[in-house]
Amino acid sequence: MLLVVGMTALVLVAVSVPIAILVGKEVVQRGKQDTIQQASSVGIYLQQGQRTKAEITTYVAEHSKSTGRPVSVLCPDGTLIGTLPAAAGVGSNTPPLDGHGRDNGPGGPSGPGGDGTAPTLTDVSGGVVAVLRAGAGDTGYLVRVYASTDRLHSGETAWWLLLAGGSVGMLLLAAGAAELLTRRIVRPLIDTAETARALSVGDTAARAPTDGPREIAEVGVALNRLADRIDELIAEERETVADLSHRLRTPLTALRLDAEALRDATEAERVGGHVSNLERMLTAVIHAARRPQREGRMPSCDATAVVGDRVAFWSALAEDQERDGTISLPAGPLPVRAGAEDLAAAVDALMENVVAHTPEGTPFTVRLTATEDGARLEVADDGPGLPEDAPVRGRSDRGSSGLGLDIARRVAEAGGGSMTLGATPSGGALITLDLPAP
Repeated sequence: MLLVVGMTALVLVAVSVPIAILVGKEVVQRGKQDTIQQASSVGIYLQQGQRTKAEITTYVAEHSKSTGRPVSVLCPDGTLIGTLPAAAGVGSNTPPLDGHGRDNGPGGPSGPGGDGTAPTLTDVSGGVVAVLRAGAGDTGYLVRVYASTDRLHSGETAWWLLLAGGSVGMLLLAAGAAELLTRRIVRPLIDTAETARALSVGDTAARAPTDGPREIAEVGVALNRLADRIDELIAEERETVADLSHRLRTPLTALRLDAEALRDATEAERVGGHVSNLERMLTAVIHAARRPQREGRMPSCDATAVVGDRVAFWSALAEDQERDGTISLPAGPLPVRAGAEDLAAAVDALMENVVAHTPEGTPFTVRLTATEDGARLEVADDGPGLPEDAPVRGRSDRGSSGLGLDIARRVAEAGGGSMTLGATPSGGALITLDLPAP
């Protein structure tokens, strides 16, 4: 936009300066013509019948006042009515006469510019003088009309102001047109860039605008086609994973039957536990794979409601085990980028770790707080702390909490968050989930 305004300003300057010079010259030329016409008007008045000196004096005074151009009339008897300012530069206000009563001064009938037929204009110091002989011979009047330089340039400022105003108006119009043009071009580009940024973080539902200039619209159409294709590929891939997971249920059922058929009850219980954990993970895979049909590509939920509901579910077991629980939740909704089922599974996994891996009666704390980027969920206890191999994926025996932590970690990272393992001041476990806002 600045380039367009700058170029317009240069063009206006290049055009306005010559116009301003021509306007000045035209104003001066009109001023000179008006001076000549004034002299002619005085001459016509003097030739219309016999005029007394009193009438001439009154006429000259009124004419000089109304036009702003001093007028002097030299009568045939040598009487001078009206005076010209000294700046007129024509010598004495009583010009020298020859023996016949004629003016021999500058602009007189016997001097330069006084031929007695029409007004003549003479440049003098400080302006111009129009001279006219009204009447013939010794009975004629000599009329002089003086116009100063300032008078000749009168009205020039108004024309220049009008020209300047027109130039400023044109500049404003150019700026407005440039702004509209810039918005028409830049806004679709900004929206297209935002769409590309949204696609890069996994929001395949984002679509670019297809209006605006043809070239930009074509980019938007191509980007939308790419997003549609990505959406189709993700849907196909997840559906394939879900189908494969369903196919695994048949051999999994057979494995459970074999485990139940074991004669050693302890061994049957151990193998059955492994099968149950495998079935649980398989169910989670199917749910995650088919999320596009249930929650969209970028699921979200109210963390306050989900955490509160799951903690209330586990509170009954905590009371049976005589555990003191400290629960801290926000007063209002706290949206996060995670599906309600996934976040519930993460909370269940963390609460199960507390119940299963700490002695009965061990206090625990659940705290959900809002952060600048979303929410933070902290689950802490006063137990013996996490084992060194706690983060190992897939471990599900009583001596490890790896499976539960892996579920919580995947829920946090799926939405762009993270999980942090730490310890409380008493040496217990402290697990923190940072969940971004949707």
